[in-house]
Amino acid sequence: MTAQDVPSRRGLLVILSSPSGAGKTTIARRLLAADPAMGFSVSATTRPPRPGEVDGREYHFVTRPEFEAMIAAGELLEHAEVFGNLYGSPRRPIEAAMAEGRDTLFDIDWQGGQQVRNSPLGREVVSVFILPPSLAELERRLRSRGQDSPEVIAGRMARSMAEVSHWAEYDYVLVNRDLDETEARVRHVVEVERLRRERQPWLNDFVRGLAREFEEAR
Repeated sequence: MTAQDVPSRRGLLVILSSPSGAGKTTIARRLLAADPAMGFSVSATTRPPRPGEVDGREYHFVTRPEFEAMIAAGELLEHAEVFGNLYGSPRRPIEAAMAEGRDTLFDIDWQGGQQVRNSPLGREVVSVFILPPSLAELERRLRSRGQDSPEVIAGRMARSMAEVSHWAEYDYVLVNRDLDETEARVRHVVEVERLRRERQPWLNDFVRGLAREFEEAR
């Protein structure tokens, strides 16, 4: 079988969610670095850039009026307000990737995940929720990042339980005790989901061809 003969499949929408600090962003970066068939859904946000962040790489940085115009025009697959800032996923790049058989990875919270699952593209969603091993470890990770003030960290910790309460809405739930192990499990989930029968549209024609071969051999 040549490269041109490789059967096609529809692209997946892979959602990773977790409380802030539980490891989903690090896992997402590792998945993208290791898998050329997977792209990242770069969110639009009204949050100002942090040092080192580049527009179009980490986020599409827009003003609140620009973001609201995107909502009104139906250009976002999902959107939510978090800590006073708006976040959302532009839908056109996602739909283009799906049509080409490429997967899209989402690093979003439960609100965004819920909207994507309830969207017209929801049948292609695979959702994974990452839990921290303990509350103390979650707080330690947040403080060790050195990115946020004590007040912001306190707000993230207070919001963590609300995030965790939605764990049962996800297809897969993993406890991130070890980053390498958790990454390997997420990769396994993606590999298995790619092989599901309903995500292999080429199978119908292939099986019909097998049936013709059986008939001709009789």
